[in-house]
Amino acid sequence: MPVSRHRRFPRSRASVRDARAFVRQVLTGWGHTDRLDDITLCVSELATNALLHGAPPGREYCVSLTLDGSVIRLAVRDSGDRQLDIGVREADLEACSGRGLRLAREVADDMGITQEIVGKSVWVTFKSVSPNECAAPS
Repeated sequence: MPVSRHRRFPRSRASVRDARAFVRQVLTGWGHTDRLDDITLCVSELATNALLHGAPPGREYCVSLTLDGSVIRLAVRDSGDRQLDIGVREADLEACSGRGLRLAREVADDMGITQEIVGKSVWVTFKSVSPNECAAPS
């Protein structure tokens, strides 16, 4: 049976750090830390995009984690009306931004966007090693 945790974050720069800490805490609690660096990178990039481009001023964004067997799903939902394209685009070599979704797509096993009634959810999935599979054989 899947388990899920979510948390809302304010539209502030410090919230990206807090979103990373939330993800680390949840995954550590679940005993699924084998993909922790990849998932933390993705929450950083997706939360930053929600903060800069998705969540209108005065609104929040939501980070959710779901564990279903060995699959971890990370989703970041915002309430903005901006459409998002996760197609392959090259960032300008001189640009200081524009690489976040590409990074997320590279480290995740799958990625997509779900349009919501209000806003959208950008999600990534990761195949994780079950804590039981890591145990040494008896």
